[in-house]
Amino acid sequence: MPIMIENINAQTITPALGKNPRQLYEHQEEAIRKLDALDKRGSFRTLLVLPTGGGKTLTAAYWLLRNAVDQNKKILWLAHRHLLLEQAAEAFARNAYTNTMVNRTVFNYRIISGMHDKPVHIQKTDRILIASKDSMIRSLDKLKNWLNGEEIYLVIDEAHHAVAKSYKKIIQYVADHTKSMKLLGLTATPFRTSEDEQGALKQVFTDDIVYKTDLDTLIKKGILATPTFIDCNTNIQFTEHLGVQALKSIENLDTLPENIANDIADNKERNRIIVEEYLHNYEKYGQTIVFALNKVHAIALNKLFNEKGKAYGIRSEFIISEVQDMITGITISNADNERKIEAYRNGEIQVLINVNILTEGTDLPKTHTVFLTRPTVSTTLMTQMVGRALRGLKAGGTKEAYIVTFIDNWNDKIAWVNPETLTEAEYHEKETLAETQKQQIRLIAISKIEEFARMADAAVDTSALDSTPAIELIPLGMYMLSTLECNHQILVYNSTQNAYQSLIRDLPNLMEHYGIEGETIPEETLDDMTEHCFQSYFDENMIPSCNRNDIEHLLKFYAQKAVAPLFVTIDEMERKKLDVSEIAKKIYDEDMRRSEKNAYIQNLWAEEGSLLPVYYTNPYFFKKLIDLELDKLDGDIEIAAAEPQTEAELRNLEQFPLQKIIELYPKIGLQLKEDAFAAARNDDGSYVCAGCGEVFPTRLFLQVDHIVPMAKGGLSVPENLQVLCRTCNQRKGDH
Repeated sequence: MPIMIENINAQTITPALGKNPRQLYEHQEEAIRKLDALDKRGSFRTLLVLPTGGGKTLTAAYWLLRNAVDQNKKILWLAHRHLLLEQAAEAFARNAYTNTMVNRTVFNYRIISGMHDKPVHIQKTDRILIASKDSMIRSLDKLKNWLNGEEIYLVIDEAHHAVAKSYKKIIQYVADHTKSMKLLGLTATPFRTSEDEQGALKQVFTDDIVYKTDLDTLIKKGILATPTFIDCNTNIQFTEHLGVQALKSIENLDTLPENIANDIADNKERNRIIVEEYLHNYEKYGQTIVFALNKVHAIALNKLFNEKGKAYGIRSEFIISEVQDMITGITISNADNERKIEAYRNGEIQVLINVNILTEGTDLPKTHTVFLTRPTVSTTLMTQMVGRALRGLKAGGTKEAYIVTFIDNWNDKIAWVNPETLTEAEYHEKETLAETQKQQIRLIAISKIEEFARMADAAVDTSALDSTPAIELIPLGMYMLSTLECNHQILVYNSTQNAYQSLIRDLPNLMEHYGIEGETIPEETLDDMTEHCFQSYFDENMIPSCNRNDIEHLLKFYAQKAVAPLFVTIDEMERKKLDVSEIAKKIYDEDMRRSEKNAYIQNLWAEEGSLLPVYYTNPYFFKKLIDLELDKLDGDIEIAAAEPQTEAELRNLEQFPLQKIIELYPKIGLQLKEDAFAAARNDDGSYVCAGCGEVFPTRLFLQVDHIVPMAKGGLSVPENLQVLCRTCNQRKGDH
């Protein structure tokens, strides 16, 4: 007799008798009334816009249970993250009551993703499919029988991403295989995008917005708490051993290398700062959730909180996943976690430390504060952490919430998510122009201007920067790139503006040339494309120059969205106010004495509403830049005239690297590459590394390289090309 295993990702739900005890708020009921009116149409494509914490998922699930499930209609719910899928499933399961479902006594849902059920298991009888975008785009044929020409409600969570090619392909497939499609997009920020993205979004959701409210409204109604953001600078350095691979791991996976994570977790000074920040303000912060970096960090913080908190009557506990900790040997069970969470709910403990457990799904309404001691590049994770404290008075929470971020020194190498920028557009939709400009400058400060860091480093030769007019070091604006993985800003200066415009104009041809049809670019191809773009459009001598990491982000963005990114300009008057050369000229023209100069600079820095502290961050650095401009006016620094003209040596094509040949003459270069791989194939069709002899079924981990290095006279010709695995190629490069 076969052993039967429960598949928790496919559930049958029987609605509970009676009325749903979860009462909707006024804005949710109004949204449902608007949706009811729209539902009378045979089909629609619309957006429901509710701010973070406004209950988008609950509102949609509540409405669909009555209007779709109870009417025996099918629902396809799409999202791009596993967590969102589970939240949707929970919303359907928890809100099935007979007062809204009078016809259905039972229904089922199935979750499809790389972590849940597989598309091959989809049954024609499934009423609700809750699926990841990636799983569906790879298995559209599995949807055909399920769709069956019926009327389908298609829901897209985080719908501002629906302009991505994969989403549009799924939408079109559903429309082509159904009797009628009713498309509902859920989002908090529908139009924080470029004009091209806005146009593409409106092409997807042709019926515009069915209902919208904003955070200001929900805060005023007491449904959401008013957030107060507090930054605690630790000034602790964590980049000594941060190499390229570590940076990519953090950027792409939001994963700190183990050695750096442990450095942070074990740093006694940092832990002391965290604990003392709470104890010195415990009456204000109240019940607090602390998001720790890892289990070691959670245990260390908990020990310190309890040791130092005794004198204040403060109790702390930590919760981690049910697994034996390999370092401490401690095993924490889910039952232990539930006991501690209940004690926190009852006010028996004031501080609850966790590692990614309380980001969602747990109801802790009395939480007044969150401590963000774990840096992240994930906007989704940051939103979830911040959201734990945003329940307002009417929702059983607090009037105001404190979001306390502990900021370390990463030498401007990583664009950690700033919690204040997540909801900036939502909380301040009615903000003044000046406030908008200040936020733009703040984003620049967060993005960390690389040339400023170089100027501040006395060990680096800054003569080229010294001779550059100060206004040229202030960006004209920035490209705002929002992808499914992260948000990124590219600072654009006079020096790089035309280059970026040309590159963006040529991106469609570039993608076609490299054969990029999906939304992701293979790592090896991305490296090649990035280098090609840098060499073709930019110049090392540009001041400021282009960052290759910015090009990578731009390529990833375009592969996913296929539209030009949003460009946010910085007001020209604001740029001039930030121009230290103008400040220096006033000091020079008025022949200010030293005391007058210092007083003038201090007044500028301290002036209410000034953007100088936001942009330059440090008054000492600000003064140093002014002194540099004064030296120029005194003639102490020689400012370069026109750029020297150069003429390159002419060389034979085969003397160039293979990648350069591919860039210049794609047909020749790609044929050389194909011939090299063909020569590396064995009788089974696999590939053999010319170095170690290891056999590979695909090209994924293989690279074409020269037998005789070009540095030793080798040429890019068939007889001098070989296929190596990455390990052998690296080893060869090390010798």
